Amino acid sequence: MYLFLQNFRYTIIPTIVVPVALLGSLGTLLALGFSINVLTMFGMVLVIGIVVDDAIVVVENVERIMSEEGLPPLQATRKAMGQISGAVIGVTVVLISVFVPLAFFSGAVGNIYRQFSAVMVSSIFFSAFMALSLTPALCAHLLKPVEAGHAHAKTGFFGWFNRGFAKTAKNYEGWVARILRRTGRALVVFGLLVGVVALIYMRMPSSFLPNEDQGSIIANFQLPPGATLERTGAALREAEEFILKQPEVKSMVGVQGFSFSGQGQNMALAFITLKPWDERKGEGQGAADLAGRISARMSQVRDAFIFAISPPPIPELGSASGFSFRLQDRGGNGREALLNARNQLLGMAAKSPILAGVRPEGLEDAPQVELQIGRDKANALGVSFDAINAAISTSLGSSYINDFPNVGRLQRVVVQADAPARMQPEDLLRLNATNNKGQQVPLASFASTRWVTGPMQTVRYNGYPTVRIAGDAAPGYSTGAALDEMEKLAGQLPAGFAFEWTGQSREEKLSGSTVFVLFGFALLAVFLALAALYESWSIPAAVLLVVPLGVLGALLAATFRGLPNDVYFKVGIITVIGLGAKNAVLIIEFAKDLQAKGRSVVESALEAAHLRFRPIIMTSLAFILGVLPLVIASGAGSASQRAIGTGVMGGMIVATALGVFFVPVFFVVVRKLFKGSERQRKKYAHEEDDAPAAVEVKHD
Repeated sequence: MYLFLQNFRYTIIPTIVVPVALLGSLGTLLALGFSINVLTMFGMVLVIGIVVDDAIVVVENVERIMSEEGLPPLQATRKAMGQISGAVIGVTVVLISVFVPLAFFSGAVGNIYRQFSAVMVSSIFFSAFMALSLTPALCAHLLKPVEAGHAHAKTGFFGWFNRGFAKTAKNYEGWVARILRRTGRALVVFGLLVGVVALIYMRMPSSFLPNEDQGSIIANFQLPPGATLERTGAALREAEEFILKQPEVKSMVGVQGFSFSGQGQNMALAFITLKPWDERKGEGQGAADLAGRISARMSQVRDAFIFAISPPPIPELGSASGFSFRLQDRGGNGREALLNARNQLLGMAAKSPILAGVRPEGLEDAPQVELQIGRDKANALGVSFDAINAAISTSLGSSYINDFPNVGRLQRVVVQADAPARMQPEDLLRLNATNNKGQQVPLASFASTRWVTGPMQTVRYNGYPTVRIAGDAAPGYSTGAALDEMEKLAGQLPAGFAFEWTGQSREEKLSGSTVFVLFGFALLAVFLALAALYESWSIPAAVLLVVPLGVLGALLAATFRGLPNDVYFKVGIITVIGLGAKNAVLIIEFAKDLQAKGRSVVESALEAAHLRFRPIIMTSLAFILGVLPLVIASGAGSASQRAIGTGVMGGMIVATALGVFFVPVFFVVVRKLFKGSERQRKKYAHEEDDAPAAVEVKHD
């Protein structure tokens, strides 16, 4: 604002408006029950660059009228508001209608979109209210009268800037005039750009959420079935010795007896806390890099499967980043066939360059002692199954008998076989069961034992026997590519086996399937809102043609930085759709009014482009600089900030750079194809004729 208008009085007005609009947004969030979190704060950062736009448009128009016509602030403000009120309302309608559909999606993706929507819609509404009430009042009372033509009379840096910008604007008008004489060629170029958008979007890797460095990682330990607690502890200590030597690690806590796979003496978890982000800014010091180093080193530990993982970006959506795959036996093939299919899938995944760290989750089948009971012999001896169960459970587990008083305290009596007497299969056969005559009968008289391999854990998913598989994408590949590769490999399994996704992977699939619905509803909402506002089908069509230009910029920026098409990128595209359409509204609003006053369609487009060039550049630069901190973010939450900031900034740069040339073309082409009605012409001409007259009476 200060660079373009060169006066602190002009600069302070949008500065006052922004916190007022954000305060209204905070009140709305409180009423809706939302909290201050990463998502709502993202929305706040994005919307700061948007809410300042309305104030900039008003202040710039007041300043232009004062400098060109020499009117006092009050009269200049009245005339400016007569010209700009329709554009402010149009911009507000466009932006609100873009974000409203986000609030109606369901699931985890809907919860993310809903918080963005609440922040954006409420802030934009309050911003428009301020632009139509507080901003004009501030302009009328804070600004000082200026002489006509003062802006270009300045010397020094601002004089140089004004002359340079005026020259740029003149060159821009010349280019627009030449393009409007060749609208056919411009439309061909536009068609090629749309094709480039489609090509880049189809080839862009997909994802759900970026893997955040949350300041901690988790190491999962799984030893062979039947491994003792001592072996598990030895593996944990060996890992601890290596992990604590890493410069990024602050502390580590190891827990034996359970892991993500299940409970057992061959399981363990290690919770690794990292040093603060500002102490590990170098390359390769992020949580994901450290997890990779730990997994690579721990693969050398004998008889232990150890891998380190980052916590999921959203709690409760899985236990780790990466994908969660469920292989199901839908054909009733049996557990052995299911395990063979799993091993076949793991073997194929190990050879794939797209996948990394693909591993089974859950307890592996382990050696078990099977007690085979001769039913006929047991019945002949009068031993029931209840008696056999009582004998085994009491000896191998325990059984509560009673309480007895001891030195003034009640103590519990629990019966259990001594440890040396329950270590071997033969010890089972030495147990006695009570028959129906109260006699003790050894189990060896009617039972035998044998070693078998059996499941330690059975899993069902949606009713089908299932094995769990987890993994991640290899470096250089997105999770979307990893999901597609797993589906491709699963298609090569024998008949009767199917798969489903769960946790974060399921949400990623759902978000990908709803993206076109999301964009479609956003565009439809903008179209219908503008059609109702302007009572025309052609004006919304001219506005929406600018959308692919912003999407092109977002795609190019994300591709240049190697970012995938995730949830935050989709929010960025929706934002770019609204902002690109906003710039188009600023030009087309003036062009249609000029045409209604009798100008030709080409003259109207040229004059509107001339009048709106500076406010478009100002508002676009304000927004681009507003999201710059997101683009260059580092530390906690930086992956999400870069994902949303990069797409929005790239989209806004390209939408502005190309839009200022293409929007006049769209207006001319659409207006030549679809003539405005005579009623609309009279309506807009009447409004334009009335506004200056009212100002003139006040001035006299």
